[in-house]
Amino acid sequence: MEEKDLLKLSPGELVDMGICPTCFNREHGDALYGDNADKLLYEDQDIECFFVGNPRADGHMCIATITHYHDMSEAPDSINEKIVRFSKAFMCILKEVYGCERVYMCTMCDGPNNHYHIQLIPRYAFEKRGSRNFVKERHDYIFDAEKFNKVKAMIAEYASKN
Repeated sequence: MEEKDLLKLSPGELVDMGICPTCFNREHGDALYGDNADKLLYEDQDIECFFVGNPRADGHMCIATITHYHDMSEAPDSINEKIVRFSKAFMCILKEVYGCERVYMCTMCDGPNNHYHIQLIPRYAFEKRGSRNFVKERHDYIFDAEKFNKVKAMIAEYASKN
């Protein structure tokens, strides 16, 4: 299939063809997911951290590796350790900024060629506890400049010390 035809496919269709949509998006100038400047919270040579474009809850975010790994078992321990450290920091930050009661962490890199990432999904006091929070109905991402800038500044401060 020609590149111009691949650009017309959905992320799921690319995965089914054995193409990682995350890597494809990076290689094609954000052609798949679009500009994520209003979602990107932190990026370095190892990881990128961003709010999810179709979140399950306000504050739902993702931490993904820059290098392609299929899942945690393939990534070097140093990357996994960094992801866990950043996840803990983000959990504290999300609780403070968003006022959520808990933040659930999960990874589910499924499909023939998916990209290793973890998701942090806030749970609020008005929501029931339990695993159903991992599959809550998604909604559109709404940019909140005040919260975005606060989370971004707090994680930048954390990263500068670690």
